[in-house]
Amino acid sequence: MKLSLRSHFKSLRSKLIFGFLITTFPLIILLITNNQYAIQVVRKQVFQSNLHTINLYMGQIDRNLDEVDKYLYNTLSTEPDFLRLEHPINNDSQLYYTAKVQLFNKLSTDSNNYKITDSLFFYSAINNDLVTTSLLRYNFNERETIKGELKNILMQLQSKPDPEYRYDQWHVIKLNSNYYLYHIVKKGNVYLGAWTSAQRIMVPTDFIDLGKQGKALFVTDQLEPMEETNFFQSHGIQIQYDVDEYMMTGEKEKFLVVGQQSHKGKFSLLAWIPDSSILEKLPYWQRVLTFIALGWVVSLVIFIFFLRKVLLYPINKLVKAMKVVQMGNLNVAVTYQSSSDEFVLMNRTFNQMVSQIQDLKINVYEEQLQKQKEELKHLQLQMNPHFFLNSLNVMYNLAQVQKYELIMEISRSLVQYLRFMFRTDLTFVSLKDEINHTRNYLKIQALRFPNHLSFDISVPEDLNTCKVPPLVIQTFVENTIKHAVTLDEPIQLAITIRQIEGATPSIQLQIQDSGKGFPLDVLSRLQKNQGLYSEKGEHIGIANVQRRLHLLYQEKANLTFSNGENFGANVVIVLPIAT
Repeated sequence: MKLSLRSHFKSLRSKLIFGFLITTFPLIILLITNNQYAIQVVRKQVFQSNLHTINLYMGQIDRNLDEVDKYLYNTLSTEPDFLRLEHPINNDSQLYYTAKVQLFNKLSTDSNNYKITDSLFFYSAINNDLVTTSLLRYNFNERETIKGELKNILMQLQSKPDPEYRYDQWHVIKLNSNYYLYHIVKKGNVYLGAWTSAQRIMVPTDFIDLGKQGKALFVTDQLEPMEETNFFQSHGIQIQYDVDEYMMTGEKEKFLVVGQQSHKGKFSLLAWIPDSSILEKLPYWQRVLTFIALGWVVSLVIFIFFLRKVLLYPINKLVKAMKVVQMGNLNVAVTYQSSSDEFVLMNRTFNQMVSQIQDLKINVYEEQLQKQKEELKHLQLQMNPHFFLNSLNVMYNLAQVQKYELIMEISRSLVQYLRFMFRTDLTFVSLKDEINHTRNYLKIQALRFPNHLSFDISVPEDLNTCKVPPLVIQTFVENTIKHAVTLDEPIQLAITIRQIEGATPSIQLQIQDSGKGFPLDVLSRLQKNQGLYSEKGEHIGIANVQRRLHLLYQEKANLTFSNGENFGANVVIVLPIAT
């Protein structure tokens, strides 16, 4: 895996692309970094500017609420009619109702001075009596709901006082999906307060550039919007803000969040400004940088495509053809017609070189084959004189004992043996002829070593017509006679031939003997396909067979050597079937 990656990075394609990236990428990174820095600066400036504006709006709202607070504190502390509300109605009902009417008239008149409020109210806890000024902005059901909620709040404050309840600030309450603010002050058993809707205290945010999709509204201290809107769901906005650092939120489109908490209550004023409106403030050149970066990506794709078509693809075709040649297949030619003259010349030159190499290889092959034929012919002509003399000596001994039938047998075998040795068809012979020649040779040797050499040849009849190189079996049979047969103990020789099924049908020639087998050093060299013949001509027959098989079959033939446990030397030859 590591070698593959290393080779990949050493390729011309990788180097060209890497060179293009290393020269242009830093510039693009610099442009993108500069653009991002400019965007950050603009966002910070917009954040600071709008934060100041939000603070002004929130300050104005707090001042309006503070004026109402001052009025409540001043009225509750200076108006004597509130003292009469602390007593039960039964004690002096006339004074109670008179004070109640006077306070109602006063609050109704004074409420006109505070447009931010919807209603002023007071409550006598000892009489459980709530009085509100007119709630003209609401319908009957809404007025009843508001009065009922106010009375519940006041009764709870009286019956179960909350030590954490703040009488010095405005509180937020939600009724029927609408948000309201109220402030209650207390003196004895009398409560005075103001009530208003959240929308009423919202001043127009004209000085905040919210864009077409921007939004500004109040949120509670629990970050719940005080207005029913699908603005947050449609843009995937999470309601959160930071008064020190700007924040971006939103999924489909980003929004800059600016917010400020009120000093008069548990609510805040937040504004969401679309990022698209903010970035419109960027200088034209800064926005162009974004398109430059995108253009660089597009140009990189175009460059790679152009590089592949004009340079990489022709080189890849040439490299593939070279790899095929490297594997030994010369039947290849580069057919791609490049538009570049240089590649046209390279392709034409490569095809000519491959053709010349193929012709040269054929000539060398024919020369080697001719040499092998001459070696084989020479081998046939230089019949071992010892074998011929031994055969004549056997015939002489048989004549002395008047074994005429054996003389006739050995004479016939010797004649057939010599006739095969002097054949002119030197490349291939039928398996039947090769076996008969080997059998004649073994008959003569068996008469030479009576009771010390026996042989068995097993050949399926359907394989008799298969073509094999001549003397390929006899070479190893002679090796057995020379090195294994002695007068000490009988030697058995077995020749077994069978067919091997597979993608390429083959025949297996197996020669086994019961001798001592190959010496270990000789066997090691044979298994490693190392030459054994020496200057004295030893083992030249085995080397000759190895060269002939490689020349005739290339890698399709297989020759193996081994020593068996229950037998001696074992030679297995596998050849593709040729008829």
